[in-house]
Amino acid sequence: MNIANALSGRAKVEGIQWLLRSPAPRRALRSQLKALLFAPALLGHCRLRRAKFKPGRRLRVYFDALVHIPGSEGYCARPIAVTWRVDGEADRRQGGDDLAEVEAEARRHDVAAPFRQLTADLPEWSMDIQVSPLDARFLQLVRLSDPRYVRDLLAGVYAAAEVAPAQVPASQYTVTSIRYRPGKRHVLRYDPLERANGGPVFAKLYTGGKGARVFRMATQVGEWLAQQGEGVTALRPLAYVAEDEAVLYPGLAGAPLSDHLRHPGPSVARCLERVGAALHTLHRLPQAVAGSLQLHGFAAEVDGTARASDHIPVLLPSVGDMIGALFDRARAVHGRLPQEPPTFTHGDFKSDHVWVSRGRTTLIDFDTCHVADPALDVGKFLAHLQLWHVSHDQPGLEQAQEQFLRGYAPGVPEERLVRARLYEAVELLKIAARRVRLFDHDWASRIVQLICRAHTVMDDLELALGLPKTTPSWHGFLDGTKPRHQAITPAASDVASLLAKEQSAHV
Repeated sequence: MNIANALSGRAKVEGIQWLLRSPAPRRALRSQLKALLFAPALLGHCRLRRAKFKPGRRLRVYFDALVHIPGSEGYCARPIAVTWRVDGEADRRQGGDDLAEVEAEARRHDVAAPFRQLTADLPEWSMDIQVSPLDARFLQLVRLSDPRYVRDLLAGVYAAAEVAPAQVPASQYTVTSIRYRPGKRHVLRYDPLERANGGPVFAKLYTGGKGARVFRMATQVGEWLAQQGEGVTALRPLAYVAEDEAVLYPGLAGAPLSDHLRHPGPSVARCLERVGAALHTLHRLPQAVAGSLQLHGFAAEVDGTARASDHIPVLLPSVGDMIGALFDRARAVHGRLPQEPPTFTHGDFKSDHVWVSRGRTTLIDFDTCHVADPALDVGKFLAHLQLWHVSHDQPGLEQAQEQFLRGYAPGVPEERLVRARLYEAVELLKIAARRVRLFDHDWASRIVQLICRAHTVMDDLELALGLPKTTPSWHGFLDGTKPRHQAITPAASDVASLLAKEQSAHV
């Protein structure tokens, strides 16, 4: 397999999965990681976490490298970012001098070990490696990864907040990287070693002043929701640390809704209704509380989905027309639907961002709030329910969606729910692009299945509205026949037929 062919997309999904899964690239990566480690530290398994492909530019992959240090128990996970780049790509890492300074600071804070170096280049593989906490853009990541700095930081935060004695700072903390995305975003977890000092604290890092805006938004939304007394609240941050551009959050009681969905039954049905009611409350948040937010329209959402999914037609050319047809259908239907004034929206409303405990629903992650059609949040949640049921092969999708809408719908204009189904179709494609992992062996079949589902949502929506067909539904891409309406789940044989067409075209 040729690296250039893989990164250009000419080798289709087989080329990308060769880089991600085959022995030769893995051996090259492991050999380089071992060279970066001090002896006698031992390198264990490298767990693939995420991969993002930009055809003709790069493949960026995130691993957790398990490292064992003699004298300690077990292995600790160290996040690493690996990037395969096309020769001459302009978007390369920042210069070596910047990275050298960050590495030197990491050694001063004693957060580099057991790695003697935190970066490496392998020109023969068009590959470069970065090891946490290396990031030339987020310079604060190094000190926020130092347990001693964290201890002093939290001591100051707790003193300023005049918290209860049970929440006094600990003398020692462990630091765990929850998300390591060099140049993009970082999330760290701080756990006190003494149980009497309360639960964990999470730090989200920002640049360009965004952290202050997020802190203000989450605080104001949390205060307003608490005043409503409707059993829904937002996770309010502990503090914003301006010099570190970090927002600190307390740990949460309960569990995310995604955990509850694993055990369907009456209690989960009630949870879904409560989540719907929570979103309905959130959409009533006054503009004065939300403050100045960017307007996000339907066209912007479609454009964002197109950018997120631009690798799919390259890796699966036979579905490229299906994606383009979906956008055409969505734009045509949107132009026929009645609209309503935009309002405050969460922007990323899904089961992972809703925590459920006894008698209370807590919303988290207000980083992507904007002024938009409230149907966007509803459609996104419906689409994520579809993804969850596809991923876990669990029945009851229609019932789960109905239970959520039962909680949301009282007093809501019917036209909003119709637009929500339109957003659901668009969001299915976006989450297929972002959430279906490129290194999974069934990536192609799951992508095709979700695109088929998106077209089926459009089929059902056009039928319910009595609208003429804008373009053929996904059935027409099988054999050119006229589209037909059917249940929301595409038949396995139909998905197999589309994949067979892809394979024959590739051959």
